Amino acid sequence: MNNSGYVANVAALANWTYAAFAQQGTTALHMIGAPFQIKVWEALLRIPSGHVTTYSEIATSVGTPKAQRAVGTAVGRNPVSWLIPCHRALRKSGGLGGYHWGLPIKRAMLAYEGARVDATPVETAQTP
Repeated sequence: MNNSGYVANVAALANWTYAAFAQQGTTALHMIGAPFQIKVWEALLRIPSGHVTTYSEIATSVGTPKAQRAVGTAVGRNPVSWLIPCHRALRKSGGLGGYHWGLPIKRAMLAYEGARVDATPVETAQTP
């Protein structure tokens, strides 16, 4: 019996959940949005876990360097934020900007990802 009320087959989300939270694996993602929104969401997908970028840098990367506000709007309209990491976009000043689920959640997600990067052992180069 499924009590979720939203997903008919919860097991079908297993690959998505693993790819999003373990940050490993792959899953198909079919995005529906305006062409500009899709460009912005694709740019968000290229930001590595534990790293951030600015709305300005995203605007430049999608070919519209003066469209920071439009980028912010597209980031805010991301329909699947647990898969498309909109929390990794910051203001040019370094401020957090906005987040649909609140700044405490955005701050916690960034801290979690940063801690994972910091905890990853650094490979040392061995000389022969």
